[in-house]
Order: sequence, then structure tokens, then C-alpha cells
Amino acid sequence: MKKIITLFVSILAGTVLFAQNDIKAKNLLDEVSKKMSAYKNIYVEFKYKLDNNQEDVHQETRGDVTMKGDLYNVNFMGANQLFDGKKVYTIISDDEEVNISDANTEDETTITPSKFFSFYKNGFIYKWDILQNVSGRKIQYIKLIPIDSNSEISNILLGIDIGTNHIYKLIETGYNKTVTTLTITDFKTNQPISDQLFSFDEAKYKNEGYIINKL
Repeated sequence: MKKIITLFVSILAGTVLFAQNDIKAKNLLDEVSKKMSAYKNIYVEFKYKLDNNQEDVHQETRGDVTMKGDLYNVNFMGANQLFDGKKVYTIISDDEEVNISDANTEDETTITPSKFFSFYKNGFIYKWDILQNVSGRKIQYIKLIPIDSNSEISNILLGIDIGTNHIYKLIETGYNKTVTTLTITDFKTNQPISDQLFSFDEAKYKNEGYIINKL
């Protein structure tokens, strides 16, 4: 009986600690989101890495994104993508092609630039994870696990610089064993930018001979 009581107390203590850690995780994520929302605009340069050891697929590249509220302008993998609040425009200069589509808001776990600092609010549970020291910076990781059992994502590790409350790294692991890592290498806020950065001039691209696909 004594052993059973001891075991029960240990489990109970572990459950309480787990609950506290989950609250800590949510509070930290809320602080990050609150801070990011206060900026007029955000400019980020990032390093992107994709690995699937099972398929022997490895890829590395870099990109940048400018965000203002929900609007964004991304340069990534040879394409320029804009979101003007209604439509997503993907400009592929090498193919002289533009794809225009509605924003996809159906999948809660899809991480778009406009949701990068708030995507965790819906569709995930949170767990407090490891703390790392990266060149003198303390990076606290939060593990996000999709609630949807049909999600292609196994989990996401979000690394947060606790000195600035800025996101430093995102590591997404899929059920297909693909690991995608996004590391922020430069972070600037409240830059002098024009709203034209988020608008698409269809006539200009038509005159340049681009194929316009409306999906």
C-alpha cells in the first residue's frame, strides 16, 4: 500500500509539473506574439534546410520576408510571393509565370508568413522543451503537437530567444520523416517601406510577356 501511495504521489506531482510547464509554454508564446504584433513591420532573413535521411534528400537555401500585419512579400527558392490581403501572387521569373490564388485559411497547421508569429494559437497543444545556449543566447524550445490526428506534421519545435522574445528557429518534423529547419539570421523592425511592396501590378507582367494563371 505504501508503494502504491508513493507511486500515486509521484504521478500526481509529475502531472502538476507537466501542467505548469504547459502554462509556461503558452505564456512565453503569448509574449512572443504580443511583441511581434506591436511592430509596424518586420523584415527577416532566414536559412532554410530540408532533410529526409530515409529518401536521402537534403536541401539548403536562404530567403527573406517583409511583413506588415497580414501582408507579406517573400523571396524564396527562386520565386517572389506577395499577399495583398486578398490574393496570393507567386512570381516565377525563370519561367516568366505568375500564379494567382486565394489565401488558404482552411488548414490551421499551415504556417504562412502572416501567421508565423501566431500560428500556434489554433490547432496545437504546447509542451515546455529544452533550453539551449547558442553563442551566448538562451534559446528556449517549445514543442507544438497538432491536435488533428490526420495532420502530416508530427511536431514543431519553436526556439525562442528569451532575451528578446523573438523567434530564432523553427524545426518541423513530418510523419514522412522529413525535417524542415528555418533559422532566422537577420531580424529588423519598423523599417521605412512602401505599401507598393505588397501589391501586384498585373498589367506590368502581362506587358513583359508573363503567363498569368488564375487558380
